[in-house]
Amino acid sequence: MILKTVIIIPTYNEKGNIGRLIEVLEKVIKGLPEKFVTHILVVDDSSPDGTGEEVRIAKKRYPNVHLLTNPRKIGLGSAYLKGMDHAVDVMKADILMEFDADFSHDPLKIPQFLDAIDQGSDLVLGSRYIKGGTIPANWGWHRKFFSIGGNLFIRVVMTHFAIHDWTTGYRAIRKEVYKAIKATLNRERFFGYTFQIAFLFQALRKGFIISEVPIHFIDRTRGTSKLGPEYIKNNLIFIIKTRLGEIMRNRIFKFAFVGGMGALIQLVTANLYAGYLQQSLKIASLVLSLPDILAIETAVASNFILNNMWTFSDKKLKVKDYLPKFLQFNLASFGSIGIQTIVIGLGLGLFGVKTLFTLPLVALAINSRTAYHVTGIIIGMFWNFFAYTKFIWKTK
Repeated sequence: MILKTVIIIPTYNEKGNIGRLIEVLEKVIKGLPEKFVTHILVVDDSSPDGTGEEVRIAKKRYPNVHLLTNPRKIGLGSAYLKGMDHAVDVMKADILMEFDADFSHDPLKIPQFLDAIDQGSDLVLGSRYIKGGTIPANWGWHRKFFSIGGNLFIRVVMTHFAIHDWTTGYRAIRKEVYKAIKATLNRERFFGYTFQIAFLFQALRKGFIISEVPIHFIDRTRGTSKLGPEYIKNNLIFIIKTRLGEIMRNRIFKFAFVGGMGALIQLVTANLYAGYLQQSLKIASLVLSLPDILAIETAVASNFILNNMWTFSDKKLKVKDYLPKFLQFNLASFGSIGIQTIVIGLGLGLFGVKTLFTLPLVALAINSRTAYHVTGIIIGMFWNFFAYTKFIWKTK
């Protein structure tokens, strides 16, 4: 099966490199297996140094060289997106490759990338941080720190430790990957390596097969680097914002947050009700005050509303189902109430009420009764999540 491959090279003021790079790439392309019909697409941001003209000269010699010129400087991420769109929609590419114009990436590694694609990978990363990969020995300590430390930071925050090089710009990508995530990527303009992080993050979310091959990263010898301090700031903002967004979209987090709000409402209202009601009830021979019962029901009502609006928003109940589901919600919550009743009763029966500690500044004493409440609430939350997902907001 023929696989049309397009090597995409974004450029801005790379006149001193692009001509030589095309020559080297053409030699590598000649040695590739026949199934990989390979083209070179240069996406130039209207470089004032004449980069585009160098590519036009190369086009006369090599028919597989193409030039896409942006009317203004749009940056690395936007250039890649535009190049990928052109490669897939116009050139009908099956495989896309990201490649730097400054000789930082070794063209001789291209066969290894394509072989990984041929073996079943959807996205292949050129990694500096796996066995066999390296960064320049002459880099200053600060650049090594930001590169190594930055990738480690991303791995920890994103909790994807199988990926070692999140910012690498040397990649091979199946068109299916780009098609699946391009709508998400097109909604935001990315600066520098933020595009690489965002692309990889979206590919992981979609469940594509990702592999790494070791590369020797080489520092440019001609031209000037386009990276500055703003890229570090942009990456940091993107990583934290993205991870927080992922956490807040997680159903477990939502449930825990709503449960925590319910617990707070329960504790506050229990004290409020206790100021007006000084009687108690006995349930299963265990003491639970009427204010406790009312506080629990208040928390149940608030949890039902918040869970329906947020935690289970993808399974939001219809208006006609509110009353019967709320009754089911209450029935399901009896398990939690029972758990809390047992925990509080056992605590009071075995240990009584004791002062645990005092907050001097606000003259507030925290006693063991509050601890019994909290313990019962936490245990009850596990039951609640099971009951809510299986009975109230169950998947149809």
